[in-house]
Amino acid sequence: MSAELETSGGLDESEKKSSGALERENHTRIADLSELLKEGTKEAHDRAENTQFVKDFLKGNIKKELFKLATTALYFTYSALEEEMDRNKDHPAFAPLYFPMELHRKEALTKDMEYFFGENWEKQVQCSAATQKYVDRIHYVGQYEPELLVAHAYTRYMGDLSGGQVLKKVAQRALKLPSTGEGTQFYLFENVDNAQQFKQLYRARMNALDLNLKTKERIVAEANKAFEYNMQIFSELDQAGSMLAKETLKDGLPMHDGKGDVRKCPYYAAQQDKGALEGSSCPFQTAMAVLRMPSLQLIIAASVALAAGLLAWYYL
Repeated sequence: MSAELETSGGLDESEKKSSGALERENHTRIADLSELLKEGTKEAHDRAENTQFVKDFLKGNIKKELFKLATTALYFTYSALEEEMDRNKDHPAFAPLYFPMELHRKEALTKDMEYFFGENWEKQVQCSAATQKYVDRIHYVGQYEPELLVAHAYTRYMGDLSGGQVLKKVAQRALKLPSTGEGTQFYLFENVDNAQQFKQLYRARMNALDLNLKTKERIVAEANKAFEYNMQIFSELDQAGSMLAKETLKDGLPMHDGKGDVRKCPYYAAQQDKGALEGSSCPFQTAMAVLRMPSLQLIIAASVALAAGLLAWYYL
C-alpha cells in the first residue's frame, strides 16, 4: 500500500513539473508581442474589414476620384509614420523593426500621386480631417512615446504585405489602370522577395524586443487606436463616395457628366462601350444648362405664346 502511495506521489510530482513547464511555455507564447497583437486587435481588424469602403473596394466598386482620395490619405499617413520611424531608428524599442528599404511607402506613394494628379500634385491635395487626426497621433507617439510606434508600423505594414497584391489587382481591374504598375506602386514591395517569410522575420523581431508585459499591453491598446483611426478615414471616404454618387443639379435632377452614376445615363453607357468618354459631355446635362439661360428661356416663352395663338386662331 505504501509503495503504491509512493509511486502515486512520484507520478504526481512528475506531472506537476511537466505541468509547470507547459504553463511557462504557454505564458511565454501568450506574452509574445505578435500573439498579443493578433488576439488583442482581432475584433478591431474584423470591424475594419467590414466597413463599407473596404467591402466596396474588394468588390471592385470604386470610382477613380475616390481611389485618388484614398491614395492621398495613405500618402499623408505614411509620410508621418516614416518620419517618426526615421527619428526613432536607433531607439531600442523600435530599432530591430527598422526596415526602410523593404517597407517604406512614401516614395512609391509619391509616384502614384504624380500619376493621378500630375507634376504639381502637391498644390492640388490636402490632408483630410480624419487623416490629420491619425497623422497627429503618429507624430505624438514618435516624439513622446516611441515604444508605442511598433503598434502603428505593425497595423499598416503587416496589412499591406498580407493583402497588397489582391488590392492591387482589384484596383487595376476596376479602374482600368496599367498592368505595368502606374497608379498602384504603393502595393509593390520590390525589396521583399517573399512576403510570408518577411512577416515571420518581422514578428520574430517584435517578440525579441525587451519589453515588459505592461508596455506590451499599451502597444496592443495603441494598435486598436490605429485601427480606429483607419476606420474613421474609411468612414470619411464613404461619405465622399456618397457625395460623388449623389451629385445633383440645383433643381435636383441627376447629373451625368461622368462623375455621377453612369448606369443611369444611356448616353454614357453607350459611350463607355465605345471607349469614347474622354472629353465628351452628356447631352442631357448640356441641354439642361442651355435651358437655364435667361435669354433662351425668353425666346422659348415667346415661341410658346406664338404657337398657342396660332393654334387658337386655327380652331376658331
